[in-house]
Amino acid sequence: MVTLPRLIPRPTGGVTPAVRPAPHVRPSAPAPVGIGLKWPHVARVLAPEGVELDFFEVHAENLMGQGGPALAWLDRVRERYAVSIHGVGLSIGGEGPLDAAHLERLQSVVRRYRPRWFSEHLAWSSHAGTYFNDLLPLAYDRRTLQRVCDHLDQLQARLERRVLLENPSTYIELEASTLDEAEFIAALVQRTGCGLLLDVSNAYVSAVNHGRDPRASLDALPLDAVEEIHLAGFTEDRDAVGDRLLIDTHDAPVAEDVWRLYEYAVRRMGPVATLIERDRELPAFEVLRAEAHRAGAVMHRMLVTRRAGGGAARRAAGART
Repeated sequence: MVTLPRLIPRPTGGVTPAVRPAPHVRPSAPAPVGIGLKWPHVARVLAPEGVELDFFEVHAENLMGQGGPALAWLDRVRERYAVSIHGVGLSIGGEGPLDAAHLERLQSVVRRYRPRWFSEHLAWSSHAGTYFNDLLPLAYDRRTLQRVCDHLDQLQARLERRVLLENPSTYIELEASTLDEAEFIAALVQRTGCGLLLDVSNAYVSAVNHGRDPRASLDALPLDAVEEIHLAGFTEDRDAVGDRLLIDTHDAPVAEDVWRLYEYAVRRMGPVATLIERDRELPAFEVLRAEAHRAGAVMHRMLVTRRAGGGAARRAAGART
């Protein structure tokens, strides 16, 4: 059984506690790279020669049946590779309580596959028994913060593990918000001990849509809580007044601007497990694997540069003695 991480005590007032969770320890070698597992690629993934990837991610909701080929295939993949499970339907930001039946099914999936990471979205997708095929935005205020903290506490206790929460892609900002998104996420991390799934593409999409600097938006997040990174493609459009509008569609290669932001994130944080997401317009397996390997190369270059800089500093110090 996985031991539940120590949860951070709730503060009695405000949103900033006196104690922060211990920072995630960064590895001194490139972190794992992977792609989302799509069923057209399963035969290739299970080929005897292997695929030169470290892990695969699956959506929890695709595994909630009582049987069938999807579960059998993932059992075989799990024997050879690490697995990350990504939830899309829990509606952790919803007004109502977490759906008990969904939570029970989710617990069964996590117990069966023992994923290296489990993540969910900072969003809501159901209300009063109606389910929407979308991840909808929250008002970032203290009332919503309390509700999401309660839901995270319940979820982490039920799964007996630290949950990673993904920063959303957003297209509007709600007038009811009294905190900005980074403050809200930082408070969730501090008050519940949850981790962060940093979707670099979402950070870029949201920053562009709201006219902000993507690097500043990323810097404002609690980067010491990041345990996994997502990279994905987007679609570009124009809004009603002709301004640039980016839509998180997961149907294209990772954009070069997102790769540059990813390189910046890796320089800030060090190596972090990185996943390439592609949910539509699925290319050949080798295309996605190449993108994952590009992420690995970014981490490798960062480590080489860091070691070279450390060696130069040690040589300079030796020359002064």
